Amino acid sequence: MRIGIIGSMQFTDKMVEVRDKLLELGHDAFITDLHKAMIGKNSEEIEEIKLYQKYNRDAIREFWRAMQGADAVLVLNFDKNGIRNYIGGNTLMEIGFAHVLNQKIFMWNPIPEMQYCKSEIEAVNPVIINGDVSLIK
Repeated sequence: MRIGIIGSMQFTDKMVEVRDKLLELGHDAFITDLHKAMIGKNSEEIEEIKLYQKYNRDAIREFWRAMQGADAVLVLNFDKNGIRNYIGGNTLMEIGFAHVLNQKIFMWNPIPEMQYCKSEIEAVNPVIINGDVSLIK
């Protein structure tokens, strides 16, 4: 299965780890190529790089192009900024892209209790895997 890994770029190192695990399991997993500049960086550095890429490298369209032909996305929604299972605006858009492209949507953790996105995420019927990548089928 071809799977795009999405989530806050603050979790870049974890994205790489999960991608590699999915590759070991025989999936064709990918992350945006823009992740490479963020590996091993601290949160402040990642935020600067992310903003630069968003405004100067058209990061949103870059991942849209990468999503074409994928079968699914895996949302890595970890705790961030005091919010359990955080999903930011960009990730919410990518979930919407996946839905429109008829891709399966897997989530690492349950849907967050976030006022402005919970019902939208529920509406796309994600499969919650609770960190168990063997459930991705």
